Amino acid sequence: MSAPRKIPLSMTVNGALREALVEPRTSLLTFLREHCALPGAKRGCEEGECGACVVLLEGQPVTTCLIFAVEAEGHKLTTIEGLGQPAHLAPIQQAFLETAASQCGFCIPGMLLSAHALLKAESQPDEARIRQALSGNLCRCTGYDRIVKAVKLAADLQYGHR
Repeated sequence: MSAPRKIPLSMTVNGALREALVEPRTSLLTFLREHCALPGAKRGCEEGECGACVVLLEGQPVTTCLIFAVEAEGHKLTTIEGLGQPAHLAPIQQAFLETAASQCGFCIPGMLLSAHALLKAESQPDEARIRQALSGNLCRCTGYDRIVKAVKLAADLQYGHR
């Protein structure tokens, strides 16, 4: 039996070109975690239901467990590792800190990226819109109230309404 065929793959992740040889069936989640050493996208349900593996593909939230890496060929991705830096947090990260919106942290990368994408599209979303935008991200630790509060605060921080 021969080894599985591998194909070349190239994409921009957090501003850096990433290239690898991968099997065609490699998920984007596996590519990010194993080939790029970026563990922020979590391996959760692997059915696209929990949102733990969300990253931004060309600015839009996607569940990486359901996408083959080859589907991201030539595209730009942002993972949680590329959202902000400890010395200069993104507004959504700062807001999550200020409101104590995270508990165990497992869902937080996906939550932050989904909320970040929402705030890029809408400067002042209301609570219903925030909850809708985060509906693909499950949190088993909170009642979502602090998370919604954090997104509202981030809108204020990001757009100077504070």
